[in-house]
Amino acid sequence: MKKEYLKLDQVQGPLIVLSNIEGVAYDEMVHIKMDTGELRKGKVIKIDGKTVVVQVFEGTAGISTGNASVKFTGEPLKLPLSKEILGRSFNGIGEPVDGTYQISSQDKYNVNGRPINPVARRYPRNFIQTGVSAIDCLMTLIRGQKLPIFSGNGISHNELAVQIVKQAKIKGANADNFAVVFGAMGVRHDDAAYFTRSFEAAGVLDHVVMYLNLADDPITERISTPRCALTAAEYLAFKENMHVLVVITDMTSYSEALREMSSTRGEVPSRKGYPGYLYSDLSTIYERAGMLEGSEGSITLIPILTMPNDDITHPIPDLTGFITEGQIVLSRELNQKGIYPPIDVLPSLSRLMKDGIGEEYTRGDHSALSNQIFSSYSKVQDIRSLAQIIGEDDLGDIDKLYLKFGRAFEEEFVAQGASENRTMVETLDLGWKILSILPKSELDRIEPEILDRYYPSERRG
Repeated sequence: MKKEYLKLDQVQGPLIVLSNIEGVAYDEMVHIKMDTGELRKGKVIKIDGKTVVVQVFEGTAGISTGNASVKFTGEPLKLPLSKEILGRSFNGIGEPVDGTYQISSQDKYNVNGRPINPVARRYPRNFIQTGVSAIDCLMTLIRGQKLPIFSGNGISHNELAVQIVKQAKIKGANADNFAVVFGAMGVRHDDAAYFTRSFEAAGVLDHVVMYLNLADDPITERISTPRCALTAAEYLAFKENMHVLVVITDMTSYSEALREMSSTRGEVPSRKGYPGYLYSDLSTIYERAGMLEGSEGSITLIPILTMPNDDITHPIPDLTGFITEGQIVLSRELNQKGIYPPIDVLPSLSRLMKDGIGEEYTRGDHSALSNQIFSSYSKVQDIRSLAQIIGEDDLGDIDKLYLKFGRAFEEEFVAQGASENRTMVETLDLGWKILSILPKSELDRIEPEILDRYYPSERRG
């Protein structure tokens, strides 16, 4: 029989403290009943002997030490899940926010998940077509991969996230076995409305599950949001054998909520005030993506984070880069030029790309084309630096062709409409068209037989 505790010791910010408590566990859910009849939920975040600290999801406004009772449930936060979650919107702890019913299911799943045995993982293969040329050609997203987007405040990462969700396509997947789980943390009301409106207008809302934590929602809920999203993804992938794309934004809001809660608990801060366990905490989220032996489903994760002050060495992008398999970096300079999506291709990469492209998956020239574009565009940056010193008019003819290539690459290949969905073949053909600005003698990263087969018969230069 569960005990009900009728008196609190302290109320501090979003926390309540109780003493002489026995038989409780970390992360255990708590029900708080006020004398007005109002019910609130909380979670055990600290146990010190017989003293327990509980974090209240809805906040402690109106709660005093003598007007509320506390009952411990004996289990962590669990979600009732079924395929009925498709097309639905929930808050950060899995409660409906779309004005309809709560999911009724006998199957309830712990939002903290469980570690995936590395031996049980299948190696990610095959690509996901996003319809965005810079991603599909140069940093190909592989099914089962975790590939973050590093952005900055004011850069169009929300628009890119919506475009990927609308256009994502997996070979062999259809509306019956493909789903998108979208988790948003600390977003403004207008951003949340933009996501919902965009998915609805594109006609994809019926296979999208949304977990939304708004900017004025409790930060405790913000910490649970990505875990609820990934728990739903695991159910769809490994119970229903679906291919699931998970998009989570913004991991910076999540990390700042973690820092605030760590400070509230009185923990010793680490780098830039973040808790010392930030790396392991982020890994418990990112490492839930992948594919399992014996299951046809897959979870592909695209976390989005805004780099404070556009600093890629900040702890959040820095640690994220260690855990994930590459990154897509958005450039403020390209964004200011009006180029969308403003993907900075040189610091971007996909470490698993080599295993999901080529003759069997995309086309035989994909790898060579990608390497050559990277090499040529890298040289463009050097020539631009030189042109700033000596002037563009004093450059050699070949250098001027590189500058022309750089402009065409940014304005025709990287830039595309927010609703423009290019196939992989269209993207690769466009890459060759842009490369044809340069003479064959400059394309030293491509084998002669591939060059002879795909290099356009009429040069653009």
